[in-house]
Amino acid sequence: MQRRDFFKKLGSATAVVATIPVMSFAADASKPVSPNKMSYKTALETITGGKTAEKSSKVKLKVPEIAENGAVVPVTVEVKSPMTDSDYVKAIHILAAKNSNARCLDVNLTPANGKAYLATRIKLGGTQDVVAVVELSNGEFLIASQSVKVTIGGCG
Repeated sequence: MQRRDFFKKLGSATAVVATIPVMSFAADASKPVSPNKMSYKTALETITGGKTAEKSSKVKLKVPEIAENGAVVPVTVEVKSPMTDSDYVKAIHILAAKNSNARCLDVNLTPANGKAYLATRIKLGGTQDVVAVVELSNGEFLIASQSVKVTIGGCG
């Protein structure tokens, strides 16, 4: 009798072990997509809330025309703003138009920053446009973009 019980328990354990991976794959399939795994269009709509972002000479985007290495592309954004309590830059967003993760960086600012300026490095998976979206305290959105040719890919 003990031998039969052993084989019954062994069969049950084998069935459980075989079904656990299937259950975990099913759970992964129902997970929502990460907010950072957005296309450029979806990311822009999410940031602006559907409002139109206007090109402006107030936003100065500095990115190299040719990047030798897509893993470390320098980006500088400077916005002409008085940075007072009633008129300031609320946020600066950096987007890469063709990366699978379009959102590269989101930075919130306050009048205490004194200057609307951002310098960083981003990853680009290939030749594409780099876009700076600026949110103002009055609810307006400004935009600037520049194309970057990448000779060695970073990541998508």
